[in-house]
This record gives sequence, structure tokens and C-alpha cells, in this order.
Amino acid sequence: MAKRPPAVQRREESLSRESIIEASIDLLDRNGEHGLTFRALSERLSTGPGAIYWHIANKTDLLTAACDTVVARTISGIAVTTPEETIRAVALSLFDVIDEHPWVGSALTSIEGLSPIVRILERVGQQIRALGVADEDQWAAAGALMAYILGVSMQNAANRQLARTRGLNRSDFLAAVSAAWSQLNAKEYPFTRSLAGRMRHHDDREDFVAGIDLILRGIHSPPPRSRQQQKRVPRTR
Repeated sequence: MAKRPPAVQRREESLSRESIIEASIDLLDRNGEHGLTFRALSERLSTGPGAIYWHIANKTDLLTAACDTVVARTISGIAVTTPEETIRAVALSLFDVIDEHPWVGSALTSIEGLSPIVRILERVGQQIRALGVADEDQWAAAGALMAYILGVSMQNAANRQLARTRGLNRSDFLAAVSAAWSQLNAKEYPFTRSLAGRMRHHDDREDFVAGIDLILRGIHSPPPRSRQQQKRVPRTR
């Protein structure tokens, strides 16, 4: 491998991986994933692409690093108290950070098995164990919480993005949805139509926490035994 000229190497080494990641986060916040290119990043950092490639392999590596930085900051700032309160804190913190950085949600779902999602799973999983959930039920409990936390947070962020795109504030957006639901056919959509009035004034974060509490109540309630399990239980005389 040919050695780089000393001046080039010094320039590349003077640019830290951390500064590249911070600039990437800013670009992602401003322009989304499509706006994160090595060309845009080079212009922002006043350097050449080679200096960036010295630290970052490709765009996937860059997106993973940016997502991991945001998630790590979020998770590290959460105090561990009771298992229930810690899970609520993790959930709400992620809800807020995905609302602030909408690209984080989509990045998390496209980076399977890597550190950003593992950080969240580990913190949630430790609290599930602390709740005393049986080993055979921990996977289902963690999956339900992860799916709810990420799914609802991403949907909330998408709704806000859609409202901004249409030039609507939250009240106008909810009013438009409420009006549309109230016009639904009562025979075909009785449940959705019944929620039209509540849609206009609901609080996203309160509803989100209510869903977490509902899952936690389910985790505390042992699942009913299957018929096969019941057959295996020896009868007492």
C-alpha cells in the first residue's frame, strides 16, 4: 500500500471521527438521510472526501455511528430506579429523541444487530429481568416493549413531519384528522368514528405512556398455561 504524503496524512488525522459524526448529525437533522452525503459533509467540514474516509468506511458506517451517538447519549442520561420507572424513562426518552431526530427511528430499524439497537434492548432487557419475568417469557416481553416503543415513536415523528410538510401546526393537523374520522361510515368504522372527538385534543406523550403501562401490566400477569401444559400437570389424589 502506497504511503500518503505527510501533509495529507496530517490533515486526515487532524479531523476526528467525533467531529465527523457531529457534523453528520447536524446534516441529518437539517436534510434527513438523503441529505447526508460525503460531498455535503466535505463541504461542511472544509475538507476532502479522503480525510473523511480515513475515519469512516461508507455511508452505512456513518449513519450507524451518528445513530449510535444519539442513542448512547439518550440512554446514558437515564437513571436506573425501579424497573417500571426505568422502562418508562427509557421509552419516553426515545420517544422524545426520535421526535427531535426523526431519522434515528428509520436508522434503528435498518441497522439490525448493531450497537444502537443493542443499547436499547440491553437496557430494556435488564429491567425485564429485574421484574422477575420467567426466562421463557423474557423474549416476548422485550419484543413487545421494543416494538411498541420504536413503532409508536416513529409513527409520531412521521405524523409531525407530515404536518410540517403540509404547513399545519399540531392543532390544525389533529383537527383535520378528527374531521375526516367523523365523516367515516358509522356501520363500517364504528370504533374509529367514536374516537374522532378524542383525536382532536389527545396528548401524544400521555397516550404513549399509557400504552407502556398497559404492556407492563401484561408482563406482571403470568400468561395462561396452554392445554398441553395443563395435561402435563400430574393430578393429585
